[in-house]
Amino acid sequence: MGGTDGPRPGGLRERKKQLTRQALLAAAERLFEQRGYDNVTVAEIADAANISVKTLFTYFASKEDLAFGGEARLRDELVAAIIDRPARTSVLDAVTVVLRRQIDAAAGADEATAGMAGYHRGYGESAALQSRLRRMWHDYEDALTAAIGRSTAGLAPAEARLLAMRAIVLVRSLTTAEVRELVAGADDPRAALHGWLDQAAHTLADATGRLPGRRRT
Repeated sequence: MGGTDGPRPGGLRERKKQLTRQALLAAAERLFEQRGYDNVTVAEIADAANISVKTLFTYFASKEDLAFGGEARLRDELVAAIIDRPARTSVLDAVTVVLRRQIDAAAGADEATAGMAGYHRGYGESAALQSRLRRMWHDYEDALTAAIGRSTAGLAPAEARLLAMRAIVLVRSLTTAEVRELVAGADDPRAALHGWLDQAAHTLADATGRLPGRRRT
């Protein structure tokens, strides 16, 4: 008789792939933090994760991809929040909710900024990373521009782009050296990060004297 309660081979394979991917990312992050991005080889990352270099390249096309393995996660959260935001809710309000959730979910202020694409600050001043970081923010901006255009009535493409740029400025502000310094000197770093988020969102919203990007009703 053919039972249906046993493990599904496809499901087991996918879980194994996910575990391998996570092991590679964890090994890369640890080595990059310890020694700097430029001083770590792909072979060393593969060895630390107990896999071959050939297997590593089936998961990640380059060492840069290992440094930016989680870059799509926040972008996708922001896009979903913009598209699904309630009527009469602004783009900046929707983005602020996502960032506030990131801060609250993190173990500490440093981890919160790491979750917002600030993690590579500990990897050194690699030119390759800086170039990739610029491309990443450009991809974020394109994705948010498209989401704003789809979800907001009466906006010209240039206006959607401007709103996306403001949203990215809000995100990036949380990972700057100046804000990290502000948070590090606070009695309650998490509260300080929330305070900065509120202040920055208010400043950006007030740039035109109105709360921008309200969704169509």
